Amino acid sequence: MRRWSWGTRAALFGGAALVVGVSAASAVPTEEDWRIVPPIEAVPVELVAFDTCDTALAELREAIAPHVTVYGLGGGMFLDAADADLAKESRISSSPTDTAAVPEHSKTNAHEVGVDEPDLVKTDGKRVVTVVDGKLRVVDVATRQLTGTLDVPGHSTQLLLHEDRALLIGGGQGMAKPAIGVDGPVDVHVEDSSVTLVDLSGAPRVLGTLNVDGRYVDARQVGGVVRVVVHSGPRLPWVYPTEGRSEAESLIANRELVATAPIESWLPRYALSDVDGSRSEGTLVACDRVSHPEEHSATSMLSVLTFDFPGELGSGDAVTIMADGDTVYGTGTSLYVADDHHLRPMTRSEPPAPASTAIHQFDVSRPGPPKHVASGRVAGTLLNQYSLSEHQGHLRVATTSGDRWGVPERVPEQAPVTQSAVTVLKRDGATLAEVGKVDGLGVGERIYSVRFAGPVGYVVTFRQVDPLYTLDLSDPARPRKVGELKITGYSAYLHPAGDGKLIGVGQEATEQGRVTGTQVSLFDVSNPAAPTKVAGHHLPGASSEVEYDPHAFLYWPARDLVVLPVIESGAGERTSGPTGGLLVLRLGDGAFSALGTVRHEGSAYDPGIRRAMVIGDDLWTVSAVGVQVSRIDGLARQAWVPFA
Repeated sequence: MRRWSWGTRAALFGGAALVVGVSAASAVPTEEDWRIVPPIEAVPVELVAFDTCDTALAELREAIAPHVTVYGLGGGMFLDAADADLAKESRISSSPTDTAAVPEHSKTNAHEVGVDEPDLVKTDGKRVVTVVDGKLRVVDVATRQLTGTLDVPGHSTQLLLHEDRALLIGGGQGMAKPAIGVDGPVDVHVEDSSVTLVDLSGAPRVLGTLNVDGRYVDARQVGGVVRVVVHSGPRLPWVYPTEGRSEAESLIANRELVATAPIESWLPRYALSDVDGSRSEGTLVACDRVSHPEEHSATSMLSVLTFDFPGELGSGDAVTIMADGDTVYGTGTSLYVADDHHLRPMTRSEPPAPASTAIHQFDVSRPGPPKHVASGRVAGTLLNQYSLSEHQGHLRVATTSGDRWGVPERVPEQAPVTQSAVTVLKRDGATLAEVGKVDGLGVGERIYSVRFAGPVGYVVTFRQVDPLYTLDLSDPARPRKVGELKITGYSAYLHPAGDGKLIGVGQEATEQGRVTGTQVSLFDVSNPAAPTKVAGHHLPGASSEVEYDPHAFLYWPARDLVVLPVIESGAGERTSGPTGGLLVLRLGDGAFSALGTVRHEGSAYDPGIRRAMVIGDDLWTVSAVGVQVSRIDGLARQAWVPFA
């Protein structure tokens, strides 16, 4: 999923200072062939808090002024934030008070063990909780009955679960907020996010809803503590060269707007509604809780909100830095927010700006609000959160650098000039400093999937064939490529399967790079120097949500199950539209065997089945139209719970 926002070149570097140079070992790039991939060095990015609101206002006005144009912050360029996530599926009994009554069950497929990620469905083995089509629904596992339905406030699309409470999170459609413009009071459209706490001990009921200015980025849960990341920008009513206003007049008006804007134009606001109907609102973060680097553009703020499930909702006790962010990765002790905004040229004759990724580390090892501890920057852009991995105090970062947008029309025969790399960072004071790097992966291609497993890394790049690279990261100062496997197609998601095996989900392709349908692959990586593909299952013409959202993937080693939703094309018949279903495979003796496809009533012509869970001996599946229970052995339907 992509989100587009307007900005300027300076906004690209809102989070930290940037030093660009060319190493002696690198060939000097030329603008003529778009080989603009200069190395980017990590630099100190120490952040300090504003001491007073007056100081903050003066610095923010000064920092944003050079970036104001006749279109506000739109300078004829636009930013692309490529959004886009693995712990092993473990067998658990999650009820501390009645474990004997709770069957073994799967959990949301997440990146790190012990760090939960928001998704559209959760289970604790006793109930299944979903948030679909604007409603929260609770299904009792024992009776297989719908026991509660609740209209979801705002536009919540994800949830987290802890004991008898659920936290619903999502981004809204924006709202009008009052502001003072050059011609008097006006309303400004502001992105908004919502967090809702729900009590599930009886009929589901809302305990409180928090609305905040800003775009919801992502969230992570460790135990009963949730951190929610929100991005916001200045709330300024820009004017444009329209309705008789010239470009010169528009520029003068926008500069005057910045010079006179109050501090409230930058600080995001919140509104909190409690269960008793009371409502409070105010500034989300105080001036002295906003930290900033020495150089910034004042165009972006990144806020981390903290919520404790056992407690009341509150306003999140925000910690804010002057930075941007679109990718979140979390461990039990650290929360990383990465920003790989980069600029796309408006014309094909203009070379692209060098892409880079800024990374901000927060310490979440203690209760309460996190603490920003370090920032750094690497060359290139991330694929998704799986491009990041912390291991023994080091952060490994996989990126692709080069011409991400293709080549100019004047050299149509030239392949994209790209390469991928894994950079190893370590915290040095307030800086995430580079200690090692391996590059030159997939020249002319881009990363399609990444997986780190302890001291080993796996990177898949693709343009026509799929090189699977194995990396030895045991020495952080000297990471190296040790193996490579070239096959047709690609894996968009990689999942460790134990015993030196790796499962890949993606697309099969011709030798010319044309995709032909969903492919599930099994790789033997027990010898990193010689990875091999030992098995595969191909579903022609199909695609899977797993390719862009790993939460849709289920691996249940206790029953050797590999499960993924698929959309089939209808075998090419014009009268038959796409049909959704759930592909169920068994992995045994180094091969896949198809157990069948689960389908829901009325799921044709819609996204179909979205998620699957194992609870006891049953496979529970969730779609927009209902929940189905099927016996694992034979896939016979046991129950159907419609949402209508």
